[in-house]
Amino acid sequence: MLLHHCVYVLFSAKDHLLYIGYTSNLEVRLQKHQEGGVKSTAKRRPLMLIFTEYYLFKEDALKREGYFKTTMGKKAIKLMLNRTLDQLGHKKATAPDFLFEEE
Repeated sequence: MLLHHCVYVLFSAKDHLLYIGYTSNLEVRLQKHQEGGVKSTAKRRPLMLIFTEYYLFKEDALKREGYFKTTMGKKAIKLMLNRTLDQLGHKKATAPDFLFEEE
């Protein structure tokens, strides 16, 4: 059984914001982001995919995306991706903010 539902985190090299999203087709969604077809990230390119989680059911993925957009979820992402964020040039005191798209 394939896991089609994906929660993902993008990093903007331009302004160091993180974007959290959901998709059922990551390849197509990333292409849309990179081409400027997503309003909230169009001016923040280039973007780098730094995290994904896959789920069997859409409801579970959407619940996880919603959690990541809470204060506790943002902290969890920063903890999980601490090494990645450090490698991208961030100090712990200046960890990046988050950007969300309201659809």
